[in-house]
Amino acid sequence: MMLHLLVEPFQYSFMQRSLIVAILIGLLCSIVGAYLMVQRLALLGDAISHSVMPGLAIAFSLNIPIIVGALSAAILSTIIIGWIKYEYPLKEDTAIGIVFASFFALGITFISIIQKNNKIDLNHFLFGNILGVSTEDVISTSIIFIIVLVSIISFYKELLFFTFDTLGAQVIGLPVHNLNFYLMILVALTTVASMKAVGVVLVLALLIIPSATAYLLVRQLHEIMTLGGSIGIISSITGMYISYYFNIPSGPAIVLVATSIFIAALGKYKLNYSSRNKKI
Repeated sequence: MMLHLLVEPFQYSFMQRSLIVAILIGLLCSIVGAYLMVQRLALLGDAISHSVMPGLAIAFSLNIPIIVGALSAAILSTIIIGWIKYEYPLKEDTAIGIVFASFFALGITFISIIQKNNKIDLNHFLFGNILGVSTEDVISTSIIFIIVLVSIISFYKELLFFTFDTLGAQVIGLPVHNLNFYLMILVALTTVASMKAVGVVLVLALLIIPSATAYLLVRQLHEIMTLGGSIGIISSITGMYISYYFNIPSGPAIVLVATSIFIAALGKYKLNYSSRNKKI
């Protein structure tokens, strides 16, 4: 019976496509999210994920690929955040907050105008629908996954040093400004890859929760990436099944599964912490 429930959905091609995307975004978000979590830059991921909204709306209205508009808006937002941070006496969280609010408000305005004139529903961009991914979505997600993974492998040591000791990286001559911008571009690419599955509203959760869960259990960055990636994949696939069988939005389902795993990790961490204190 259980085997039938697991296998039965995959007689449909849309479920096969969903499985591929679930694995890719679960792993991708967790790897990139590890950097954000360790650097305490969750707000940056939130800002970039919401900043794609104007690009989505403009691309849709101009009848060009959605991914082009979303990626353009995400990259533009990262450039503006960096410009405000380095050119003016404002802290990064202030720059992020300004860009986040402005871009999101602009995107909602554009989407409202488009929906009013065309009588269509664009809410799937906000909350995601992994069961509705197309072959083109699978291809674009795969391409972004490869680009991001190769980029991280190529600059792993530099990003590792920059993540844990920004001042030290600057002292030895690493281009910390470029590395910071590079990381923001990776977040932007990850956001664009994930928006069809979980939506721009919930993509931050998939970026942070699996990595935060792994951080409670392991300490090395590569271990956080590995365990977080596994949790991300499990969350995405389980959420996909829940969405299929219970007919609920896939984005919230995936995030709730990830949150449940996080809560379980909290309990395990508390138990281990208490055991260590008793030994001492």
